[in-house]
Amino acid sequence: MEELKKILFICVGNSCRSQMAEGFANYYGKDKVTTSSAGTRPAHSVNLQAVEVMKERGIDISAHEPDLITVGLLEEADIIISMGCGVQESCPVPLVDCEDWGLEDPYGQSDDKYREIRDLIEELVKELIRNL
Repeated sequence: MEELKKILFICVGNSCRSQMAEGFANYYGKDKVTTSSAGTRPAHSVNLQAVEVMKERGIDISAHEPDLITVGLLEEADIIISMGCGVQESCPVPLVDCEDWGLEDPYGQSDDKYREIRDLIEELVKELIRNL
């Protein structure tokens, strides 16, 4: 059996985009990857709008909790992906070999904006899984 790739999705708050990416990666890559997500300044909880729009896709991230990025998480990851929120500037350690997806933060915006970002994340995750 092939060893699973370890993917780490990171952003500042780890409450929305990185949580959605982790949810999609777990769903689409369950036989290929293990995933985690973390933030440089994690929020207290996962964003409720993100939870709701993910439920529309049949993926429940309501039990996820924002986590602090650690050197251990970075060292264990085969693939590190930033959501596009200035993580490189706020991370306490340099992020080497980090791909930045450059996604807009939907925080404080409409449900439609959350859906738009969710759909972009879904396509990026599917492409990532296909290319492993």
